[in-house]
Amino acid sequence: RRHFQPGSLLLCVVAAAAAIPIVPWKVKCPPRCVCQIRPWYTPRSVYREAATVDCNDLFISSVPEDLPEGTQTLLLQSNSIGRLEQSELDYLRNLSELDLSQNSFSDVWDLGLKSMPQLLSLHLEENQLTQLPDVSFPGLPNLQELYLNHNQLRRIAPDAFSGLGNLLRLHLNSNLLRAVDSRWFQMLPSLEILMIGGNRVDAILDMNFRPLSNLRSLVLAGMNLREISDYALEGLRSLESLSFYDNKLAEVPKQALQRVPGLKFLDLNKNPLQRLKPSDFANMLHLKELGLNNMEELVAIDQFALINLPELTKLDVTNNPKLSFVHPNAFHRLPRLETLMLNNNALSALHKQTVEALPGLQEISIHGNPIHCDCVIRWVNSTQRRIRFIEPQSTLCAEPPDLQRRHIRDVPFREMTDTCLPLISPKSFPSRLEVAQGDNLSLHCRALAEPQPDIYWVTPAGVKLTPYGEEGSCKVHPEGTLEIRGISAGEAGLYTCVAHNLLGADTKSVSVGVDHSFPLAQDSLQLTVVDVQAYHVLLAWEPHLNTLSSNLTWSSSSLGSRLDPPNLARLPRGTHTYNISRLQQDTQYWACLHVAFVDLQAKVACVNARTKEAAHRYRLLESRQSLLTLLALCLLLLAASLVARYGARAEPSKELLGAGTALRVLYPPLAQPWAGGQGRGQLLAVEVQAAPLDC
Repeated sequence: RRHFQPGSLLLCVVAAAAAIPIVPWKVKCPPRCVCQIRPWYTPRSVYREAATVDCNDLFISSVPEDLPEGTQTLLLQSNSIGRLEQSELDYLRNLSELDLSQNSFSDVWDLGLKSMPQLLSLHLEENQLTQLPDVSFPGLPNLQELYLNHNQLRRIAPDAFSGLGNLLRLHLNSNLLRAVDSRWFQMLPSLEILMIGGNRVDAILDMNFRPLSNLRSLVLAGMNLREISDYALEGLRSLESLSFYDNKLAEVPKQALQRVPGLKFLDLNKNPLQRLKPSDFANMLHLKELGLNNMEELVAIDQFALINLPELTKLDVTNNPKLSFVHPNAFHRLPRLETLMLNNNALSALHKQTVEALPGLQEISIHGNPIHCDCVIRWVNSTQRRIRFIEPQSTLCAEPPDLQRRHIRDVPFREMTDTCLPLISPKSFPSRLEVAQGDNLSLHCRALAEPQPDIYWVTPAGVKLTPYGEEGSCKVHPEGTLEIRGISAGEAGLYTCVAHNLLGADTKSVSVGVDHSFPLAQDSLQLTVVDVQAYHVLLAWEPHLNTLSSNLTWSSSSLGSRLDPPNLARLPRGTHTYNISRLQQDTQYWACLHVAFVDLQAKVACVNARTKEAAHRYRLLESRQSLLTLLALCLLLLAASLVARYGARAEPSKELLGAGTALRVLYPPLAQPWAGGQGRGQLLAVEVQAAPLDC
């Protein structure tokens, strides 16, 4: 897991220094202290060897006397020093670093550092400082690092840092500050790194950091920030690294981010983002690494969420327990993305189109996800461009049952279906929510399938809302999010998302209570015959509150007859009409609607109707009679012409007369009457496949 902390380079430097041997410093060393020549790096990461006196963890209350005059680094960490006199250190003309962290200083004036022009680094972490008055650090004109983390600072005067014009690093993490004052920074024109996280400030205001034109790294972690104003980062033209780690941001501050065009590293880890929306990360031309890890509420990465990031090389989206959907077109114009980390989320699949949109992709991690080894993920074993899987032995199938625990790369291409039903992740939204009247509510429903599914929502009143559709305060966005603005008690109830394609559907419901109100249906169920024809019957019914499921059964015989079992259609939510087709003409039918409600009640309504007799049967019979009449007329005309031709020649012979009286001309019918429905009288049930409702 990586947080883009500015100390990363420093940690690497320290690790390298650890390999360099420490040399004893042969001087008169204070009792219980250690004097050595140790590796040391300047605030600009230049390596040096420093004469070091280590008096850490001695529980002393004052600075040891007679320190070696050549001391460059003095370590006094974890003692009980609460006051320091100027005379105790002013003879150390080469002192570059002073560590007074974890001591008992409560007033900055007790430091006694009036004139130490050679000092570069000052550590005051974990003391009891409560405020910094104006000109808190006089006589330190060359100070480059100042560490004030984990004190109790409530107030910093506007000119507190006056005289620190060469300061490069300022660490104010984990104090009690409630505001950030831009006047602090007017005295710090050279500042490159500012760490101010862990302070519960009310807001980051416009132009807060404008004086810091040379700032390269800004850490605003753990500050309880809920939003970032559009101009909060104005003036940070040199900023390369930015951390919003562990805040309360519900949306990406994309307008503010556009003010820092040189940004290379962005850390948004551990924020309650619910989804990444189109163009949340767009046209950040120098961004190289983006961290979106440990987001408890992140459900989806929507279409074109990341667009035109030409230098992005690594995308880290891991350990997000609800992240179940990455849109096939989530990534667009990311030509240099090499590493895509998607492990330990709730993804059932990653679409082939998503991967094909990343021409520079070299490695990917999807282990720790409940992967469905079906049509959507089958590209893993068919793609021509070989991509390296990180931890391939942990990349396993979770579904279907016959492929469970198999390595995804070991499943032959032919064993994965080429089409599959929609699947809504059970973690997309909870099965029950309790909100207050007037609250705004967003429910994010996403599904993957092949063919790609369409999504609609059904309200408690049974109203079907398709994308771009609105009903009262409810609106469905094209990606599948249901937004309810200012919810009222009358809008409490069961909301259901339906994802469907040509193969079937999946549903997921959430019961929404408003101030503990949850209305239930009281009206009786009524089923109405709207239209009756020879081969179909159209039925309709009024929607009821908080319907859990609906089934329609019908039969051509009496209810309960064993001779003709009823046919069944399972109805998707939001359906209020049904056309029963492929019936037999002139036949009596029964139909019953069975509805289950969230309070575990069930209601049934039945009707009966007789299909009409087929009208085309009579038309065929009439056509046959007309044809026979026409043929008879033709026969008479033929006989008349024969008489006219032969009657004048001679008397017919008796043989011929006898043959004439015995002659019967049979004309087979050209069309037989059609007994409608014969040979295909069975009834067909139209059933929509769906997973069990999660309520």
